[in-house]
Amino acid sequence: MPHRSTAGTGLALALLSAVTFATSGTFARSLIEAGWSAEAVVVARVGLAALVLAVPAVLALRGRAGVLRRNLGPVTVFGLLGVATAQACFFNAVRYLPVGVALLLEYLGIILVVGWLWLVHGQRPRRLTVVGSLAALAGLVLVLDLTGAGRLDPVGVLWGLGAAVGLAGYFVLAARVDADLPSVTMASGGMAVGAAVLALLGLVGVLPLRATFGAVDFAGQRTSWLVPIAGLSLIAAVVAYLTGIAATRILGARLSSFVGLTEVMFAVLIAWLVLGELPVPVQLAGGALIVAGVALVRLDELREGRTGQPAARTDEPALT
Repeated sequence: MPHRSTAGTGLALALLSAVTFATSGTFARSLIEAGWSAEAVVVARVGLAALVLAVPAVLALRGRAGVLRRNLGPVTVFGLLGVATAQACFFNAVRYLPVGVALLLEYLGIILVVGWLWLVHGQRPRRLTVVGSLAALAGLVLVLDLTGAGRLDPVGVLWGLGAAVGLAGYFVLAARVDADLPSVTMASGGMAVGAAVLALLGLVGVLPLRATFGAVDFAGQRTSWLVPIAGLSLIAAVVAYLTGIAATRILGARLSSFVGLTEVMFAVLIAWLVLGELPVPVQLAGGALIVAGVALVRLDELREGRTGQPAARTDEPALT
């Protein structure tokens, strides 16, 4: 158990990580509305962040090159699913949906992890996890607001659910990472793989890689495209990942990821302040149910850990 002052530092870092991760949709929206494809936004974000983190990633591995060699497979899959798929789907979702709604859909990935562990590994969920999962599913119905006047674009919903699959893959893969592989190396390597694969698919014409290099509308102002790019790569990626990793080392994986759920609320608040986006009341109620459901699932994991029973590991902070 960390000392109280150390735990306070870890909590502050975890909240800072959640806030900075939550800015990604708002920064991306300004680029997408200016003509950028979602895939190009992801390549710019994670590619630049991977370069910035390359030096600390190499330093963290000094004298242990063999660790990276034996983990090339997991790092590659992590980059494909946990980085490229999750982020490309999320940024495509914000083309059609409010940022907060898209993020709520993505966070259903934590519930998908429960189903995966039950079906594939036989880890039957306990009562609290079942209640949390049902609450999250009920919240999803409210977020979709199927009978309301402002019905969500089904294309955006599908992209949001794709992001949930990517996030679920992230958690499953993170739980199987070699403990000897430094977190910063895993993050930098995964982002490099994700950026490289998306860029390659764009070059051969499989994915659209469109970018414009003029002024964009951000926070009600005309500004250079470099402003949201810098925010995405430095704030929403480098700062977010580094503070999240530091928080995880202090608080432990489960508690830091639990605190990371505040990203949803921060994203809604930032989108409201910067973009003027606010979900309708029924969607806010649905969002509260989703967050409550996911929190119950996390609480059940913490209870499992205290009783010494097997629990799904989550060794990294969330990727958005």
